[in-house]
Amino acid sequence: MGMKEKLHQLKLKYQGKKMAPAFNALHTFLYTPNETTHSGGHIRGADDLKRTMNTVIMSLVPCLLFGMFNAGYQHYSAINGFPANFDLFEHFLTWENFLVGITTVLPLVIVSYGVGLAIEFLFAVIKGHEVEEGYLVTGMLVPLIVPVDTPLWMLAVAVVFGVVIGKEVFGGTGMNILNPALTIRAFLFFAYPTWMSGDKVWVHEGVERAGTADAISGETVLGYLAQGNTTELYQKYDLAEMFFGFIPGSVGETSTLLIVLGGLFLIFSKIASWRIMLSAVLGSLAMGLIFNGIVDAGWLPEYSKFYALMSFPYWQHLLVGGLIFGIVFMATDPVTGSQTNKGKWIYGFLIGFMSVMIRVFNPGYPEGVFLAILLMNVFAPTIDHYVVRGNVKKRLKRLKTATIYPKASDEEVDALKTETA
Repeated sequence: MGMKEKLHQLKLKYQGKKMAPAFNALHTFLYTPNETTHSGGHIRGADDLKRTMNTVIMSLVPCLLFGMFNAGYQHYSAINGFPANFDLFEHFLTWENFLVGITTVLPLVIVSYGVGLAIEFLFAVIKGHEVEEGYLVTGMLVPLIVPVDTPLWMLAVAVVFGVVIGKEVFGGTGMNILNPALTIRAFLFFAYPTWMSGDKVWVHEGVERAGTADAISGETVLGYLAQGNTTELYQKYDLAEMFFGFIPGSVGETSTLLIVLGGLFLIFSKIASWRIMLSAVLGSLAMGLIFNGIVDAGWLPEYSKFYALMSFPYWQHLLVGGLIFGIVFMATDPVTGSQTNKGKWIYGFLIGFMSVMIRVFNPGYPEGVFLAILLMNVFAPTIDHYVVRGNVKKRLKRLKTATIYPKASDEEVDALKTETA
């Protein structure tokens, strides 16, 4: 008897019992169901929830692999110094770098999936419904948006909070109003701020070596800008390194190139909304242009603590921090984002606009995309409400000025005018 038959027998044995959702989830995760549709008047679609989640995960895998290599590269560069003549295969794609990444990043992925899916199974058993695949993407996103040395117990606590408070209390997958991954990130930021900011947390062993003779630092680009230290910034990193991702940061947020390729893949597969992506980019560029204009006009003195961030070229905001990652993989969440086409333009534009604004005016933690997305998650239903109301009003106005049908009687005409008055 094969594994599939054994699982099917267990599924039948526990059918209708408390643990049935757990066995059903394991059975359908490993194998196709025994009962499938073969004929009849059925509509067959390939875009079910599981395939949608798997498509998003596929777009995130390159960012994960790059983050593993980058974890080792930043670690050894902080100890030995950055190579003078950088070579991709000699200095970046090495087994030493990958070994550091696999030992630091992979545990984050395991804890994220292990704890999150355990909660999903628990709530499925308690509520008596099938296990939903909604956490498959969240489980991959969480390790990519945290520092490489985030303590595993801390991540586990945050995942419990994010899944329970951010999703399950609203009814589970498809009912939540906040992005679960960003809820987890926000919990980590406000509960353990020293592990989510500073110049030590972005490099492996940075916190561990702090205060010793072997101390290392991995200040991010935004960290340099928040301190007004632009001279050292441009001596250490150039635009190519910012674009390709050879800079410190959260595990999967550094490579703009891979993130953009992942976004194009999601657009091509019709999983993510290009309207939200494009409008968010336009919103960030608009806010950056406004800040650059203020600096160019001489309205802000150079000694201001906001000068470096406000004078940072508007388009380069997309190359650093988690802005482009948040726009591509989190703002486009189909559950927590706007649903109407016009609403998506407004929703995305405000995310980009506020992300750069928060980034500039919050120098203690010069990053604002996750706060901007969470805020707009709350206002997305309101945006859609007024978009729909606007469309209804336009149709009523069009109805008032519509040509009266020739066969309509005077009474019908008067009744129509009264109804739409």
